[in-house]
Parts: sequence; C-alpha cells; structure tokens
Amino acid sequence: MTVPARLMTAIGLAALALLLAVPAVAQIEEQLSAYTGVNAEGYLQPLSDAFGADLNSGWYHSAYVPEDGFHWSIELRVMGVIFSDDAATFSATTESGFTPEQTVDAPTVVGPGDAVTVGGDGGTEFSFPGGFDLNSFAVAVPQIKLGSYKGTEAVIRYFAVDVGDVEIGDVSLLGFGLRHSISQYLDPEFPVDLAGGFMWQKFTLGDDFIDANAFTIGVQASRNFGWIEPYAGLSYDMFSMSVSYESDESGETEEIDLDAESSVHLCLGCAIGIAPVMVNAEYNIAAQSSFAFGLAVGF
Repeated sequence: MTVPARLMTAIGLAALALLLAVPAVAQIEEQLSAYTGVNAEGYLQPLSDAFGADLNSGWYHSAYVPEDGFHWSIELRVMGVIFSDDAATFSATTESGFTPEQTVDAPTVVGPGDAVTVGGDGGTEFSFPGGFDLNSFAVAVPQIKLGSYKGTEAVIRYFAVDVGDVEIGDVSLLGFGLRHSISQYLDPEFPVDLAGGFMWQKFTLGDDFIDANAFTIGVQASRNFGWIEPYAGLSYDMFSMSVSYESDESGETEEIDLDAESSVHLCLGCAIGIAPVMVNAEYNIAAQSSFAFGLAVGF
C-alpha cells in the first residue's frame, strides 16, 4: 500500500471512530436546550474534561529524535477516558422563575438517560434532561511525524469531515507540535533518550456547536531495548471549550465557556515493534486520567 493510501485509510478509520464516540450533535442540543448558564455548564463539564484529556494524550511513543536525516511516520492514535461515578450527576437548580426553586442531583451529558422531574406550585413540573449513559469516551486521530533538522521533528494532526448530516454535524481537527532532542547535548552514554516539545490543537464539532483548544508542553524520556521501548513524559496541559446552542428557556442562542482546565500530566507507556511497524499503549495521570493506544508505520 502506498503512503497516500495508508494516510487516507488512517484518516477514514479515525473519523469513523470519532463519530461513533460522540452522541449526535442534534441529540445533545435537544437535551441542552432546557438549560441556560450554570446548569448548561454543569451538564457539559464531563464532556469537556474528557475532550481535554484525550486530545492532550497519545502524541508520542518515544523520546528518541534523530539529530539529522529524513524520517517519517504515519500514525493512528486512539485516546479514551473512563468516567467516574461522580461525573454522572451535577447540582442543578430549576430555572425560568419556577417556584419553589429546587436544587437536585441531575444527570450530566454522560449520566443516566432518565430525566429528573420535580413538582412545583399549582401542579407545575420542571424536568432536568437525562444524559447519554456513557461509561467511557474515546476519540481517534491520525497524525504524521516528520523530521529531523538539528534534532527537531514536527507532529501534525489533521482531518475534516463534512458528513452532510445535521444529526451528526461536521467534524474537524487541526494540531501542530514540535519536539526537540535533548539527548544530543548530553553524553552519548546517558542511559535514556530525552526530548522536549509542545502540541497545540483546535477541534470543532457541528455548526459552531463545540469549539475546543488544547495545548500541552513537556519533556519525555525513553529507553530502547531493541523491540521494546518503555517511555514516560511529564507535561503541563491546558484546555478550553466553548459551546453555542439554541435555548428553549430563553429562546435565544446561548454561548457558554466551560471551565478551562490546566493540570500536570504524567504519562507512562511502552512501545513494541520493529521498524517500519510500531504499536504502543500508555496510561496518563492528570486531572482527568486517560489511556491511549497507537499504531505507527514509518522509518
């Protein structure tokens, strides 16, 4: 299979996996339309945390960066989180002048599918919409690695899918990063390879429904034992997400900014294989812990 064919296959698989992982945009908007302000933020926060954890994971599987010479790798990365019980509910308060005002533990977007309904004055009712009953959330992305110039390589993530379906919404991801070899400045007998780098990404879903930005910067270390290479990384992650939707309560377009997340991130993983094929798995310990798996083909 040619390099372009491999790339197109990776992109297709990644887009399909991502679309299967995300509930349809129209479905989320329908549930979210019952809320404004703080309630909407609480309902969506677990999804924002999951996106941030996933996008800031899985972008390397080794700390080795050649000093010079052309090398490339076409890769497919799958990153996921498992939601804790705490992510299933949030503290929500009745809206639109409903009396008496009541606060309950309502489902988040990943929580139980059944709505929670409370009774009010004069036989009125207020329903807190259900979630999508998700135990986990995963995304898959294709990426290309190109190098090296003076011990520096580039990492690019990109795909854009116009699915032509308003129930799903268009999906796009653009990411760019650089990694630089620290080992080239150290004694050749130093026991591990070291590198430092950053990765920036922008993700959109639907017609301005979700707009997210992720950024991570850190250092990596690994030791090559031939066909197996354990690796670790320490980084600082930043993530922000905004959502725009039509609210039934206000009758207007609501725009909310989810709490920006910043956290220290420890990655522990292992890559197995011999060029040109390498697979890897890792566990990421951060504000929202995650796991990642990858397949790389290249030299």
